[in-house]
Amino acid sequence: MKTILLLIASLAISAAVNAQKSLLSIDENNKYIYYQVVDMPGIKADSLQKNMVLFIKEFYPKEKSLQVTNPGASVKDKFLTYTSLVKHENGEMTYALNVECKDGKYRYWVTDFVFTPYEKNRYGMFTPVSGMYITLEKVSDKLPKKDVEGYFEQTGAFCKQLGDKLKKYMAEGKPQQPKENKPVKKIVTDKW
Repeated sequence: MKTILLLIASLAISAAVNAQKSLLSIDENNKYIYYQVVDMPGIKADSLQKNMVLFIKEFYPKEKSLQVTNPGASVKDKFLTYTSLVKHENGEMTYALNVECKDGKYRYWVTDFVFTPYEKNRYGMFTPVSGMYITLEKVSDKLPKKDVEGYFEQTGAFCKQLGDKLKKYMAEGKPQQPKENKPVKKIVTDKW
């Protein structure tokens, strides 16, 4: 009975890992892409555009590579990748997020993945290797297979999380919370 439960658990874990890897597809330019079209019936394009701008300002406040156009926006950023055993940074993955809005729906895609490996410097800190930029399409040619699988899994998981956050913002927007002026509690120290 224990072996059957162990087998089922291992199959579930491997299915979850393969699901993260299969989130990325190849586009017409032979680049890896995470692409989603989300239907939002009854919501106008200007409301979706406003929610999209709120999302970008919230999650990319200092980003200089932000381009906002009438139907959508584009932003470039990066996230860190980690080794599976030691849990330290082993590189960073840059990406481009694109969002476009229409009446009743929007689409977003994450693409242009470029990996920069990290190395330990003389101070014991992990820093990017200068001049080494590997596109996700060519990462399997230049790095060990076990590391490549981890990069695909982490990239797929990151894209899914980013998409979930975007969906939440596009559906609800960020509610403006009024600031409350709480009275300051005064403490009298001469009476006790």
